[in-house]
Amino acid sequence: MMECINTKTNRDVCNCTYEPCARKGTCCECLHYHRRMNELPACFFGKDDERTYDRSVNRFLKSKR
Repeated sequence: MMECINTKTNRDVCNCTYEPCARKGTCCECLHYHRRMNELPACFFGKDDERTYDRSVNRFLKSKR
């Protein structure tokens, strides 16, 4: 597998506060992981909702009301 050339740039704008995350900065891996879990990644959520670590679609929809 190729190394992501955008990891540094992605990390600079990533709002994920889950520190042990091995996918931080590698957006394609993050998206695939959360999709498998039937979730959305942190970048879909605002600051307060992201900090709950509830990445469910329901949480996302509620946050947009």
